[in-house]
Amino acid sequence: MKKLKLNISTTHIIMISFLIAIMIGSILLSLPISTADGVPVPYIDALFTATTSICVTGLVTVPTFSTWSIFGQIIILIMIQIGGLGIVTILSGILISLNRRFSLKDRILMQDAFNLNSLSGIVVFLKKVLIGTFIVEGIGALLYMTVFVPEYGWKGIWISVFNAISAFCNAGIDIMSADSLCPYALNPMVNFTTSLMVIMGGIGYVVWWDVIRVSRKFPKNKFRCFSSLSLHSKLALSATAVLLAAGTVGFFIFEFNNPLTIGKMSIPDKLQVSFFQSMTTRTAGFASVPQQDLTNTSAVFSLFLMFIGGSPVGTAGGVKTITITVLIFSALAAIKNKDELSLFRRRIPRHSVSKAVAVITVSFMIMFISTILLSAVTDASTIDIAYETVSATATVGLTRDLTPKLNLWGKIIIIVTMYLGRVGPISLLIAFNTKKNNTNIIKDPEENISIG
Repeated sequence: MKKLKLNISTTHIIMISFLIAIMIGSILLSLPISTADGVPVPYIDALFTATTSICVTGLVTVPTFSTWSIFGQIIILIMIQIGGLGIVTILSGILISLNRRFSLKDRILMQDAFNLNSLSGIVVFLKKVLIGTFIVEGIGALLYMTVFVPEYGWKGIWISVFNAISAFCNAGIDIMSADSLCPYALNPMVNFTTSLMVIMGGIGYVVWWDVIRVSRKFPKNKFRCFSSLSLHSKLALSATAVLLAAGTVGFFIFEFNNPLTIGKMSIPDKLQVSFFQSMTTRTAGFASVPQQDLTNTSAVFSLFLMFIGGSPVGTAGGVKTITITVLIFSALAAIKNKDELSLFRRRIPRHSVSKAVAVITVSFMIMFISTILLSAVTDASTIDIAYETVSATATVGLTRDLTPKLNLWGKIIIIVTMYLGRVGPISLLIAFNTKKNNTNIIKDPEENISIG
């Protein structure tokens, strides 16, 4: 009985909390007060919107800017903030504001929610996360206001706040137009602010504090700053930089002569749009060019970047940068016949490699099954369907204009995919962290098999 309670207090609580939040949000969005014209939307669209908000995905079946009233938009924004930070984080923050002491059970739950390896300083870490989040989102809102207030007047303040939170949480939902950020594709301030919010949210809170720590310790020696970072931070920063650079170069080349995207732009503008596309595929979900106008090569390249996503212990989705890095280098180590994997002169534990394999396998299975099911009920091209399901699995939010055209079964499939894409890898990570190895257990005999 005690073991059952422990399981419920971690994996099941987080999964059920997401589900309850989605159901409450869908009920609120199905009310007449939530729509701009006072006519309730079909419940399936309310459920879809609640799911994409809580799972910080960004796929929408109805236009956010024209369908929902201010009340509905506030509900959506609250769900985005809850989904980005995590329901456990929000509830824990409320408890902190009430000066309630945290029990060991509460600390274990927070540890699992953040996928941390230690209970030490967990409450202080949570406080830093909440304060840091609101500071960064506030800065983002102020930067957005320099563009949106002159254009929209007082309404621009609300648009700026909404966009800042949506970008930081990697949700990709906006309330300006049905074309996402395409009208602002060449606006440097909108591009810079959106990229800043997305990268800050996706790089992970652990990296924040680690960078601040070493920057204070070595304010003038940048090389020593990097060498003093934890292995986690080194991998997250390195992988993020490589993927952003590779994505920018890739899209610049693949779209260079495409008149529907960047073909008619100047070189600086092409680079700006290419960087934004590289950044947004990392689970941001904002689009500065119509995704259906991308070349097939760029679309396939986007699938790869979307599947990877951001970094752990942040607001981004996907299998995560460190996960894919560990998997790639463990494969290279196996090819070189090495028994152990080392990165930046630090040995990676075997259980971390196993965790990486498990997370990628589960995410791929969700994506693969979803693609097959959606293909069975949707009359669309294979690349459009794959784009939709990878986007839903990795909680990205980019679509090749397929989401608004989904039928009932298609919407149900994507709803389930978004939910599993958000909680599936999380639950798997928690299972790895909470499972205790029994060293006294009798092991089965070992036997070699042929691989490959």
